[in-house]
Amino acid sequence: MGKIGMRFGEALVGEGNEVAHIDLIIGDKDGPAGIGFAFGLAHQSYGHTKLFAVLTPNLLVKPVTLIVPKVTIKNMKQAELIFGPAQYAVAKAVADSVAEGVIPKDIVDDVVIICGVFIHPAAKDPDKIYRYNYEATKLAIKRAMAGEPKIDEILEKKDKVEHPFYKPK
Repeated sequence: MGKIGMRFGEALVGEGNEVAHIDLIIGDKDGPAGIGFAFGLAHQSYGHTKLFAVLTPNLLVKPVTLIVPKVTIKNMKQAELIFGPAQYAVAKAVADSVAEGVIPKDIVDDVVIICGVFIHPAAKDPDKIYRYNYEATKLAIKRAMAGEPKIDEILEKKDKVEHPFYKPK
């Protein structure tokens, strides 16, 4: 397949405090995505510990994926949700995306993924966190690899859609 440059994906799935919002970048290791990946892992910050997506300890996924919490982790309960169901959901979604051919198997050693993961501080249900983050990550990867949304869709819908968390008066 060759170089893929840098691609972007986003997805919101679920409801309530367990809602999943994924923002991700997938791109060549030797390009800006690789630089961002390395910088992100090397520059940890309080409450936003970055971690690899692993199916289980000692089995990280390919493309190697860096999970970046988008909400400050303030206690062990929140940490357990990121380092448990959310981490596994992202890892499983990446592995399944390769298995299904959404990410071509022949590029997995040449690209990286940076995945921003939102976990609401009041989230409690690990099964919903897993399910919603799995679905959102799969959708974000699919959209990134397909270059979606296309500009014509954006222009067609820009004055018709509503943002779920803000409605102008």
